[in-house]
Amino acid sequence: MKLNVHIRQEEKSRELRKEGNIPAIVYGKHLSAPVSIFCNKNEFIKKFKQSGYSTALILEGKWLEELVLVQDMQLDPVSDIVLHVDFLAVKKDEKVKTEVPVILFGEAPIEKLGEGKIQLVKDFVEVEAFPQDLPHDIKVDVSTVAKSNDVIFVKDLQISDKVKILDDMEQPIVTVVALVEEVEEETPEAETAEEGAEAPAPEAK
Repeated sequence: MKLNVHIRQEEKSRELRKEGNIPAIVYGKHLSAPVSIFCNKNEFIKKFKQSGYSTALILEGKWLEELVLVQDMQLDPVSDIVLHVDFLAVKKDEKVKTEVPVILFGEAPIEKLGEGKIQLVKDFVEVEAFPQDLPHDIKVDVSTVAKSNDVIFVKDLQISDKVKILDDMEQPIVTVVALVEEVEEETPEAETAEEGAEAPAPEAK
C-alpha cells in the first residue's frame, strides 16, 4: 500500500494544513537522520483506515521510498483533525514489535439468552513479525461463549505462525459479566401503608 509524500523544505506546518496537507516525520534506526515530509490529508486518512498502526505502508516520493508503520498521530483536541504524523521506518528483513487491535465478531449464546454480557478486557495484543506479515487486526469469535465462566485467553487466539505473540498467554481477552436483576426496594412509606392495610379493623361497640 503506497502513500505519496513530499520532502518538507521550509514550508510551515500551518500553511501546509491550510492547503489540505499533513506535516509528518520519518525516523528509524537505519536512517542517518529523521526526514521531514508532508502528504495529502485525505489520501493519508484513506490509507490509514486500511492500514491502522500495524500494517506497513510504502512512502513514495521524489527523493524518498521507505517502508513504514504509523507510529503516532497528533490530533486537534477539539476537532480530532490530524495535525501531525510520526512514521517509523522499518526493513523487510527485520522483525518489528507492535500492538495489533482485537476485534470481536459473532453472537455469544450467553448474550442471546440474556444471561450475561461479553466484556473485552484486552483490546490490543503485542506481537513480533516481519513488517509484511503483521496482521491488520486479530479477530475473535465469541459464538463459543455460552456460560458465565467461559473465558477466551491470549493462548486461544488464532494467528499466523509467522507472527509471534509477546503477551502472557494466560491473560484473558474476553470474559463474561453476569447480569444482575434489579430488585425494587420498598420505601418505609410503602411498608407502613402495607402494614396499615393488613391490620384488622376495630370492633364496633
